[in-house]
Order: sequence, then C-alpha cells, then structure tokens
Amino acid sequence: MLKEEDPGEAASVSLFPEFLQSYMRHSSSAVFDLLEDYETICQDKVSTLQKLVLRSASSQQKSSKTASITWLLQQEMVTWRLITSLYRYKTYTHTLTHTRLHAPSESEKTIMEQFFQRDSLVRQSQLVVDWLESIAKDDIGDFSDNIEYYAKSVYWENTLHTLKLRRDQSSAGFSRPLVTELDPDAPIRQKRPLADLDREDDARLLRFLFTLIRAGMTDEAQRLCKRCGQAWRAATLEGWKLYHDPNINGGQTELQSVEGNPNRCVWKVCCWRMAEEEQFNRYERAVYAVLSGNLRQLLPVCETWEDTVWAYFRVLVDSLVEQELRSSGMGHEDLEELPREYLEASWTMEKVFEELQATESKRVSDATKEHYHVIQKYIILGDLDGLMEEFSDWLGRSPPLPAHLLRFMTHLVLFYRSLGMQLKEEVCVDVLKAYISLLVKEKQVELIAFYVSNLPADMAVSQYAHFLEEVTEMEQRKRCLELASQAGLDVAAVTKTVVEAVRERDSEEFSHHDLTPALDTGTTLEDRQKIDVIDWLVFDPAQRAEALKQSNAIMRKFLASKKHDAAKLVFAKVPEDSMREIYRQWEERGMNTPLPAEEENAIREHLCIRAYLEAHEAFNEWFRHMNSPPVKPTMPAQAKFTEKVAFEMKEKEYKYENWQGRLDALTEEVKERIYNVLLFVDGGWMVDVREDAEEDSERSIQMALLRRLCLPMMTFLLLTVLQRTERHKESLRLADIIASDQHRLYEVFSKDELQKFLQKMRESSLLLLDKGLDPLGYELQS
Repeated sequence: MLKEEDPGEAASVSLFPEFLQSYMRHSSSAVFDLLEDYETICQDKVSTLQKLVLRSASSQQKSSKTASITWLLQQEMVTWRLITSLYRYKTYTHTLTHTRLHAPSESEKTIMEQFFQRDSLVRQSQLVVDWLESIAKDDIGDFSDNIEYYAKSVYWENTLHTLKLRRDQSSAGFSRPLVTELDPDAPIRQKRPLADLDREDDARLLRFLFTLIRAGMTDEAQRLCKRCGQAWRAATLEGWKLYHDPNINGGQTELQSVEGNPNRCVWKVCCWRMAEEEQFNRYERAVYAVLSGNLRQLLPVCETWEDTVWAYFRVLVDSLVEQELRSSGMGHEDLEELPREYLEASWTMEKVFEELQATESKRVSDATKEHYHVIQKYIILGDLDGLMEEFSDWLGRSPPLPAHLLRFMTHLVLFYRSLGMQLKEEVCVDVLKAYISLLVKEKQVELIAFYVSNLPADMAVSQYAHFLEEVTEMEQRKRCLELASQAGLDVAAVTKTVVEAVRERDSEEFSHHDLTPALDTGTTLEDRQKIDVIDWLVFDPAQRAEALKQSNAIMRKFLASKKHDAAKLVFAKVPEDSMREIYRQWEERGMNTPLPAEEENAIREHLCIRAYLEAHEAFNEWFRHMNSPPVKPTMPAQAKFTEKVAFEMKEKEYKYENWQGRLDALTEEVKERIYNVLLFVDGGWMVDVREDAEEDSERSIQMALLRRLCLPMMTFLLLTVLQRTERHKESLRLADIIASDQHRLYEVFSKDELQKFLQKMRESSLLLLDKGLDPLGYELQS
C-alpha cells in the first residue's frame, strides 16, 4: 500500500462500498444503529491511516496527503456522533411532552432536573458540550500512562528540599528568595516563587488538569491532584455540584446523605476571582474560569475551533443554570458580586456562532470556514435550509470537493430523507449527481445504480444511461443492467436512452449519394460505437421490438451515408429470431388483435433493409467476379521443354466456360435481389404497411429520403449488370418498371437521374441497333 502514489487515498477508497453496505444493511427504523455504524467505519479507517502516517514518515509529501484524509475522516466521525446525539435528544424530547413535571422543590438539583426537562436550549447546549468533550477525550487516549511520568506524592518536594538545606546550612550561599511556607496560598501571599522544578511541575500539572476538564473528565482531574499531593486542589474542583438534601421533604425513616455544595455561590465567586488573578498560571486561571463561567479568562487558552465552541457552550449552560436558580428564588446574594454582564447574559446558540465569527484568533477564524465545522454549526442550530444552501454553494465552486466529503454529504442527505425531513429537493439532487459523477470517475461500478435510484425517475434514467454510454465490455454491461434492476431502475427506459443518445451523437444530415456503384464509405470509431450500442437491447428478450426499432434507425443513417458494411454489422447484432420472439410475446399476453402498428412497421422496415443489404452484397460479388476474368495463356516463342509443360498446365486450368457460367449465375442472383428491392411487396420498399401508428415525423422523412437515395442507385446498379453482360433487351424492360403507375418508382428519381437513366436506355438501344435489332431489341421485320 505504501508504494501507491497516495497511500491514504488508496487505503480509504473502501469507504465508498462500506458506507453503501451499511446503509443497505439497516432498515429505516434502525436509525441509531446506522449512525453508530457510520461512526465505527470512520473510526476504524482513521486508526488504519494513523498507522500509515507513522510508517510513511520518511515520505513527507505522501504522509501529508494521508494526514489530510485522516483529518477529514476524523471530522466526519465526530459529525456522525453529533448527529446521533442530537437525534437521540429529539426522540427524548418527544417522550418528554408526555411526561408530567414534578412539583416545585427547594433543592437546587431538583430545580435543575426540571429545568433540563423543560428547556430545550439548555438541554441541547449541554449535548453540544458533551459532544465536544467526547472529541477531546478521544485525543487524550490512555491518559493514566502519561501522567505517571511526573505524578509525585509529595507536594512541592524540590522547594521543600531546598528549604531544608537552607535550614540545615548557612543561608549565605542562597541568594535567590523562595517561599518560606508551603501552604497552597504561600506563593501569592508571600509574593515569592517556588523552586524552578516545582514551578515546571505545577505548570505541567495545571495544563493536564485543564486538558482533563476540557474532556469532561473532572473526576480523573481530582484523582490526579490527589496523586500529586494536592488534595486541596482536588477539593476546589468539587464545589460546582448542586446542593440537594433528600431529607427536607421528610417521609423517609432513615436519613439519607446530602449531595452537593451548600455554599456553591461563595465557591463560585472565589473561582471567578481566581480566574481574574493575573499572578496565577494561565491554565490555572482557565480551570477556574470553566468552573465559574468566566468566558473572558477561558478563551485565551482555547486554541482550536472545538475548544472555543466548547468554551462558549459551557458558559452558555452555566449562565442559563444560574439564571434559572435566581428566577426560582434559589439564588444567593453572594452571586451579586459577579459581573452583571455574566448574570444577565442573554445567550442563544445563534449568538454563540456570531461571536465565533468575530473572534480575533486567526486559527479559529480560519477553522470556522472549514467544511465540516460549517456542517457541524448548522446541525447544532438545526438549520437544514442553511446547510443545504452551503452545500449548493460548495458544489458550484472549484476545485471540486474532497471525495470523502462528498460521500458524507450524500449519506447525510439520504439519512435526513429517511427520517422524512423536508430538504431543498434541488440541492439534494445536485449532491447526489455530484457523488454519482465521482463514482463514475473512480469506476465504482457496483455502487452507481443505487445512488442513481435516489434521483427523480426521469433524471435517474438519463443519469444511468449517460454512465452506461462509456461501458463497452460485454460482461460489465450485463452486470450494470443487473445492478440497475436490483436498484429498481427502469431498465428498458435506460437501455433505450443509451441507444438513442449514442446514435444521435453526430449531427450529420441525410445526404444524396453520388451514383458511383459499389463504393463503400469506411467504418469509423464513432460508427463502431453506434453498432455496439445495440447490444444493450438484446440482453432482455422483452426488448426485441425496441432493438428492431433502434437498429433500424441506426441503419437508416448508415445507408444514407453509404456505410453498407457498418449497416451489415448492425443487422448482424439483431438476433435472427427477433421477429418470431416479438410475435410470441404478443401471443403470450393473450392478444388476439394484430401486433401494434409500430412493431409491425418496424418488422417490415427490418425486412426492407435486409433486402437492400442482400442486393448490395450480390452486386459486389458480381462486380468482383466480372472484373477478374481468366486470362488465356500464350505459348512463349521458342519455348523450352519446361515452359511447354507449364503452358499445357495453365491451358488446362483455363476454363472460360466455368467463369462465364458462374457469371451468369451471379447475374441472375443480383437481378433477383435488386428486383426484390425495387418491387418490394405491399406498397414498396421502405413504405409502412400500417398507417395507424403513432406519428414519427423524423422516421417518415428518413424513409422517404432513403427511397430517393437508394432506389435510383439500385436501378443504376442493375443497369450496370445488364449492360455489362450485354442484356440490353432486359435493360430496356427496366424502363417499363420505372414508368409503371403500379410501382410509381419514377417519383423517387430526380430530373438529373431520369436524364441519366434515359441516356442509359439510349445506349442500350444503339447497341441493339448495331446488332441488327430494333431499338427495343426485337428482330427487324423484313
């Protein structure tokens, strides 16, 4: 895999079939299973790609591309997680509408439980916080292994060791001032530093504490504090818990333990002040900013889009909780010490993202424009119309969207559709079409039919037909039709559309032949494509009538262009039993009436073309034989013995009578074949026998033109045969046939052609006169 041009792309290509298989595997009711499966598929692929990045570290460019795909798939993974969480919430909300809320309570915890049941904003905002914390938790990995690196059970042991040294020895050698006491407030109270190593340990610990809290792992943060000898700090992280005394309402025989912090308001004010204290480490201030809802002190340590959104939503939830407690009468006067803008903040999710747009952090500002962050924003806001508008805008830009983003967009659209949610249909169609184009380009043949089937019916037919135009291998054609049938596409309409699209590619008009006999125009690559396209219609016997109609249409064009060899190849594509099959199918349907006019006329046209091609082939064979007569050998002068023997052998081989006999037979055959065309039964060559068919003006015009193009040419070919074989009397009889009102063949001749025909008649008459016969070939009366 590492030898590939782009190992990340090669490794991730399996996601295309995997996502389709997952979608097909889950019914529309198993929504959560489907979403979790999507997330798992992405997660597995991310793990694979991360290993690839490590293995291909020597190739920076390849590693960079793989890392880029890995980031995209990570974002997709967490986006599916977000959708799962929010959709579960919507389902939960529906059940809440039928749930009776509890009576008012004096407990902060109970009030909050009721508030979360009642208020959708705080509930959904908490879901966003939980989601962002889960992402951070993914990044932490096995944190306990890392933390042991510096976790020490003795608090500030380096400072303690230095202080002991100073006490035991003369302090003369110690010029740098250090704290003299080791209580937690000593560095601030004394305004003296700790030993350098302890300061580094503290800074590292505080950063890890913030990382844990950012990941929603407050309990782990407290355990870490205790392992590092800072149990007091663990206690400061405990104060956020809402107070709840289950014994207040009575009714219990045994006292139950009290939960939470009865002095939470005092604790919160202290946390706010600590966050504002500039002497503290920035991560220590950030830890207490999180706990107190101090957004201004929290944002400086938020380096990514996820961190920043988390900070806003964490503060939003905190603010809504405090406002609810105050409005319920549970507020505490100590909270009045907090800034008014915090206490009276009017947060909404829309306002959060407006603030995000105005951030001064270039990194975060740039990240707000990332495709997945835009998608996540609209999903959080529940603004599907806005999301569809973004999709539409992206599809119209260049360069094209990353393949995996397009796959995600497609499956997101299919997911929302399966829920019956109203989406902008034209955008959904554009997303599907873009993904289908990608699958065609990537030759994901097995997947295309399913996605096409999700387009509107007419568009699905044209889209799949457009794809099939480029499929040339026979077995693959069969497979594509099987897939189309499995996906519920109208296979007959698709194949018909393919054939019509290919045969109408050129804009050549019907043009009049020159009258040069037996000259054929060569078959081009485009002609070959038109010939082979008929194969689409012969896989299914039920389409034999359509195969006849379409092959006739292609052959009409070829005949008009004198591409007789190409026309023969098309004719050979149609199975010999097609006409019998058409009649059989009609009878199987229990029809006692004649075939529909369109089918009957198509059969007749097919027979007309066969008669024409047979006549043309007979003439070509006659022409070849006529122009290769045997040459009578001559004896060389003063021939040697060996030359005489050779001459005798050649003389035996020379049999003029045999050649003449073959010529006579070919002449009779070509006459019969051409007369079959000129005198075609029931109304003439290329004339419909049924006039009650649905009008097809283009076909009617083409057939009339072919009569004008081909019948004069057939006449002149027959004249050539008769005159070259000195059958002038027969050639003169041809004039009677052309002039006959029964066949009305004279109507298809142009003025110039009639003049040429009469000139040929004159030539035959003159030759007959030269033989002592009258101008019509009869013996002169004496």
